[in-house]
Amino acid sequence: MSGPTQSTPPTRTRSWWGWGWADAHPDDAECAAMGSLIPGTLARPLPVPRVRDLRIAPPAVEPPASLAHLVDTGPEQRAAHAMGKAYRDIARALRGRPGRIPDLVARPTDEREVADLLDWAGERRVAVVPYGGGSSVSGGVEYRGDAHRAVLSLDLTAMGRVLEVDVPGRAARIQAGTLGPSLEDQLRPHGLTLRHFPQSFEFSTLGGWLATRAGGHYATGRTHIDDFVQSLRVVTPAGTSESWRLPASGAGPSPDRLFLGSEGALGVITEAWVRLQPRPAHKASAALSFARFGAALEAVRALAQSDLAPANCRLLDAGEAALSGASQDGSAVLVLGFESADGPVTDRLARAVELARSHGGRRDGAAHAEEGAPADAAVGAWRSAFLRMPYLRDGLARMGAVAETFETAATWDRIPALVQAVREEVGAAALKASGHPATVNCRLTHVYPDGAAPYFTVLAGGRPGDEVAFWDELKAVAGEVLHRHRATITHHHAVGRDHRPGYDLQRPEPFALALRAAKGALDPRGILNPGVLVD
Repeated sequence: MSGPTQSTPPTRTRSWWGWGWADAHPDDAECAAMGSLIPGTLARPLPVPRVRDLRIAPPAVEPPASLAHLVDTGPEQRAAHAMGKAYRDIARALRGRPGRIPDLVARPTDEREVADLLDWAGERRVAVVPYGGGSSVSGGVEYRGDAHRAVLSLDLTAMGRVLEVDVPGRAARIQAGTLGPSLEDQLRPHGLTLRHFPQSFEFSTLGGWLATRAGGHYATGRTHIDDFVQSLRVVTPAGTSESWRLPASGAGPSPDRLFLGSEGALGVITEAWVRLQPRPAHKASAALSFARFGAALEAVRALAQSDLAPANCRLLDAGEAALSGASQDGSAVLVLGFESADGPVTDRLARAVELARSHGGRRDGAAHAEEGAPADAAVGAWRSAFLRMPYLRDGLARMGAVAETFETAATWDRIPALVQAVREEVGAAALKASGHPATVNCRLTHVYPDGAAPYFTVLAGGRPGDEVAFWDELKAVAGEVLHRHRATITHHHAVGRDHRPGYDLQRPEPFALALRAAKGALDPRGILNPGVLVD
């Protein structure tokens, strides 16, 4: 007698046009409710876009028989690989204008296949755009222009294994296509973790983090993926580069630094040795309120310059705190978190709380020290909002609203004036361009002894049918403010194509000359992610 039939759990589907999972987006009623809170939005949400409504031309090239098994030419996969997940990508998809759709989507399974694809693409004048997990918010995974015969989106997610773990040395050799959750699942049996958690963690890859110098979990200390890299392997049209695995080296300019942040323009990162750590067993968190944002800035600077090294040190201004549900009384909120694999962290949290109190902070709840213990209401609200926010942004985009973020970093002496100027000038530009007031909120995501990374949220009623141009106007104003205050065009969102104007102004010309030379030497036919970093 046969046993009971077991049902197969449903497989979740990624949204081709928006953030994350297709089944996690707000429904029409929730979109309309959110839109009603912002003047100048549509009366009803735009329909969820469908791939079958796009005009997708047949591929301009066919892969050779030797590579055909690696390539997908179906419209669904091609549309899903056409753009990243920035607001302007979402708005274009909603209006049926996703831009240049790649002709081919390739999923190599090993390094040899990556090299073969690059060789073929060079011979046929096919642009190769490394895709990572597709979570780019700066135009880094799309092709713009017409200089190439065809476009191939290179998806490495079939190369998603942890190949080797050095437990005593706390390091692992990992393929670049490994998505965040899979990476941690494969390290868990060894009791180790990379502990790099960008907001895109669920939908981004190790290679994408490396190619964009992604910011992760830590608000202090090890804030960027750079801090975890021991060595890289990179396939370029000129050959394969592999740096030595070393704890440190003073032997000339670092070869890894050439490819960290190169965004696929110089080569395709295929694997890396990365530094690991024991999984944290002790955690504690707390939230404090501040009547004045300026006082909160002073508290955060004192924390960053102390030896406490909080894992989380996020400061939300009054608007951001209200948006996340962390506070509704006009207060700024500081979210603090500590973690350790070695021992309790409650003493460090208590010292941090007292330091914040000395600058006017108020404790509104009890800290918690064990995983699973009840959290501060403000801490829990912030965490929930942090993960849900990209989906809500897409819902607001369906209402014709602008709902987007941008981030930067500057030294402490520039932070107060920078934040004020962004709020005032972007807000004024939105009112002038649309006739509707905008909300410009700010939070600090990463803090350093010498400065901080402000992260801005802009909410505004759009110009129906012209949402992308409206946002581009606001972003141009923001870029001018950042440049005027000598703040970086991006702290961790990468340059891509959207930030090229600001990046070109920020980098020294001799460095730009060297970067162009490196591009010419490593990619002589100019097929790798054209338009990113250099022309």
